[in-house]
Amino acid sequence: MIAFLKGVMAGRTATHAFIDVNGIGYQVGMPASDIAKLPDRGAAVSVFTYLAVREDAIALYGFLDQGEKALFERLITVSGVGPKVALAALSSFSPQELIAAIQSQDVKAVSTIPGVGKKTAQRLILELKGSLDAQAEDTLFTQQAAAAAERLKGARDALLAMGFTSAEADLALKDAPESASTESALLQYALKRLG
Repeated sequence: MIAFLKGVMAGRTATHAFIDVNGIGYQVGMPASDIAKLPDRGAAVSVFTYLAVREDAIALYGFLDQGEKALFERLITVSGVGPKVALAALSSFSPQELIAAIQSQDVKAVSTIPGVGKKTAQRLILELKGSLDAQAEDTLFTQQAAAAAERLKGARDALLAMGFTSAEADLALKDAPESASTESALLQYALKRLG
């Protein structure tokens, strides 16, 4: 089993990333949202992977965080949902939106996933709604919360290095919008509030 890849970006398409790991190029199927977040060609990259082995094919699927990988693995346990449909689901919805649609039993929303009809959507909801309770959701996204806290700490440290006081830094970063999803965006937000 290949659990993760750490290497250099060699290229990308709309559905795949190509990662060079010590001279070996891996083709990794990824959700569209993750492909958009990948670094430029030649930059270091790390992805969590799932290796799918069938009689006629071997495919590698990649994710930027373990929570998304865990959700992918739950999706493919549903009868009639293979890796390609699970990847389409994660390309159509953010993990939080997909979990919310399943928990609220929104058949119409789930059936908008390419390759998922009404019956498959109903089966997906029936088989997963009980296993995706609030506790499971918390477990899936603990890493995302930790990453957000790390970005906030980095922006705060940068403000302190610029000579702002601890109180000024905390006040400037308070109520930062979700759209400020990178450390530099948080820093820009804080500087605008301070200026």
